[in-house]
Amino acid sequence: MFEDIFKPWNEWFDSGTSLLNRMLTVPAVNITETKDDFNLSFAIPGMKKDDFDINVDGNMLTVSCEKEETRKEHDQKYTRKEYNYSSFSRSFSLPEEVSKDKIQASYEDGVLTLQLPKKEEARKLATRSIMVK
Repeated sequence: MFEDIFKPWNEWFDSGTSLLNRMLTVPAVNITETKDDFNLSFAIPGMKKDDFDINVDGNMLTVSCEKEETRKEHDQKYTRKEYNYSSFSRSFSLPEEVSKDKIQASYEDGVLTLQLPKKEEARKLATRSIMVK
């Protein structure tokens, strides 16, 4: 009975998911390695390129994002104004073989991709044959 009474309010503030789940959502990352580089891919739809902050401090790569939206709806009897704030931050220890000054980032179709090129010395050592005795 109480659910029916408060249903409009629950829909406004909950949207079918709990507030706690929305606040704790951190995008997963896919990490791949080739002989030339490491690639990180994040699925983060609904953002703009300017929402991201990507920094390298020593051997620590930090990817963070912050977005704030305001939505206002008017009806005859009420005005509803909602604020939506979402953010996340992920940090990664970079291997020594990454060329930190050549890291590149792109954002397309809701996917943030970082390319971390390897240093020339690491590329030469990447493929090596070992003889079996």
